[in-house]
Amino acid sequence: MNTRSLSVRLVAWYAGLMTVVLVLLGALTLLILHHYLQTNLLDTQTRRARQIADTLVGAMPLDGNSQLAQQIEALYSPAQNDRFIRITRADGAVVYVSGAPQGDSFDPSVVPLPGPTLGGRGARTGWSGGLLLAAVSGRGRDNSRYVVEVGVSDSHIKRTMEWLMSVLVIGFPITLGVAVTGGFFLVRRALRPVEQIAHKAEDITQHNLSERLPVLRTGDELERLSLSLNNMIGRLEDSIRTSKQFVADASHELRTPLTVLRGGLEALAQDEQLKSRMCESVGSMLEEVDRLIDIVEGLLALSRLDAGDANTEWVAFDLADLARMTADQMSLLAEDKDISVICDSSRAVLVEGDRARMKQVIVNLLDNAIKYTPSGGRVRLRIADEGSLAVLEVADDGMGIPQDALPHVFKRFYRVDESRSREQGGAGLGLSIVKSICTAHGARVDVASTPGRGSLFRITQSLVNEASVQAHS
Repeated sequence: MNTRSLSVRLVAWYAGLMTVVLVLLGALTLLILHHYLQTNLLDTQTRRARQIADTLVGAMPLDGNSQLAQQIEALYSPAQNDRFIRITRADGAVVYVSGAPQGDSFDPSVVPLPGPTLGGRGARTGWSGGLLLAAVSGRGRDNSRYVVEVGVSDSHIKRTMEWLMSVLVIGFPITLGVAVTGGFFLVRRALRPVEQIAHKAEDITQHNLSERLPVLRTGDELERLSLSLNNMIGRLEDSIRTSKQFVADASHELRTPLTVLRGGLEALAQDEQLKSRMCESVGSMLEEVDRLIDIVEGLLALSRLDAGDANTEWVAFDLADLARMTADQMSLLAEDKDISVICDSSRAVLVEGDRARMKQVIVNLLDNAIKYTPSGGRVRLRIADEGSLAVLEVADDGMGIPQDALPHVFKRFYRVDESRSREQGGAGLGLSIVKSICTAHGARVDVASTPGRGSLFRITQSLVNEASVQAHS
């Protein structure tokens, strides 16, 4: 998984935001619930204390302490219910205090006596001795003032909070995991149109600029992006079409005057009345005219390839047979430099494409190898099948190509050595034509070279079966 992809980053931000929200929500829930339980429990104790002050203390005589204790034990059972009840007179004398609870959740003996006495029928609540304590004031039958305190341990609140904390601790990662998983699928689904646009954009080259990206009629940013990119592709298509047409027209128009100029120079060079010095100048101009003609022919070939000319006459043919015939023809050129051309094509290798264009590939590669191989060297042409691929290799033991120049050798008008290439007549278009023809045939061309030891050009193309050959024949 690409951690730098947009979908992963969106999910990461979403997970972080969800984590913060869930943590804040859980903390707020704990605080609110704790405050609610505590307030509700204190209100309950206050009502119970007020009830004791009104119904028991106010109705008991001065000498009825034992009867008061019996009434409280009978009605409230503080020890069994883990409650604290204490009644104190205004002078600080304790009229009644409950015993230790059965659960030993608190110790009644350590609960301090009430501080400043409450006036009137006032009430107060708070913590005291580990208890949630409510105190109210009341008056007995003799009009004496008493303070009634009712308390209870907060153990129930603690248990409830611990249970809720456990639920949050268990539920938090589950909720986060479900949310993040759902968010991941939602993000992937939302970005799926972007992937479709990207895949389609990768398939569009200068050979199929008439195709357009898919447009989602959603009225959102993706639709506007698709429309904008399609408009841009349309402008590029118009620009490239105009450029290709200009190159094709210019190359075509230059062929005729260059041919006429070469004919005139050849006739002039054969004139016996010309001085030898003038003949040398005419010969030099003829060489330049021939070089210009080669450049024009190369540009015209490239423009036709860019226009899809290589796809018009596809047939199934034997690449090995074509290589043998071409190697025999190029051997005559190699003999002038005392270079031997060796062809290794012992078995038939069937491919599909434009036979004339593929012959042009072999001619250009052999011509390039012969040019840069010193006298007495060898050029090897090998045709074989490897699995489902046809392989064409042209190797030489010439001067080789520097490593930093290898990525550029298929560029148009690129020369490894400007001066040396010019002397040998190269225009820098031969390998560009090879690359364009291979691209049009769905083939791949690679080059490997070691300076001083030679170069190897390797072309791989899909094989065809006998059924395709019979269908074309």
